[in-house]
Amino acid sequence: MSTDNQPLAAKQNLTWPKYLEIRRQKRRWETAVTIPFTLLGLAGGAAYFGSIETDATKVIMGIDPLFFYGGCTIACMGLGYLIGPVVGSACWRLTHRRTMGLIEEKDREFHKRIVKNRVDPTAQSATNPVPDYYGEKIGSLHQYRQWLRDQAKFRRKAQFDEQ
Repeated sequence: MSTDNQPLAAKQNLTWPKYLEIRRQKRRWETAVTIPFTLLGLAGGAAYFGSIETDATKVIMGIDPLFFYGGCTIACMGLGYLIGPVVGSACWRLTHRRTMGLIEEKDREFHKRIVKNRVDPTAQSATNPVPDYYGEKIGSLHQYRQWLRDQAKFRRKAQFDEQ
């Protein structure tokens, strides 16, 4: 077997620890891109709405213009916060084009495991919320095992409360 085929064989078989590392890396990309997009949204909103000349005696939709434009600036920041993860995910996907098939296959298998092992959310309450229902924070085998334990603990607690 040549050394050129060995990395290809490794890519053909994506292990769970490697897959979970890739998931964690994707989440970091999304977070890293969200921060500048949020700041750009704030700066863009402040630049645009701060430059509008307005008459302070005329209200906009029943709201003082200063508060209205301030709210619009905050909305621009919120839009940047929402767009950031989408752009971060797209950038991450560009860097992992070659292995996307394997990653998507593991994503489907991981999702099936999450759906199979997660608890019924109808048993939750304000004092007993469901722990990480979608398994978003799972980034390693240790965290996955902890997630399974948390699900079992919630299931026992919900079953005990019903009886």
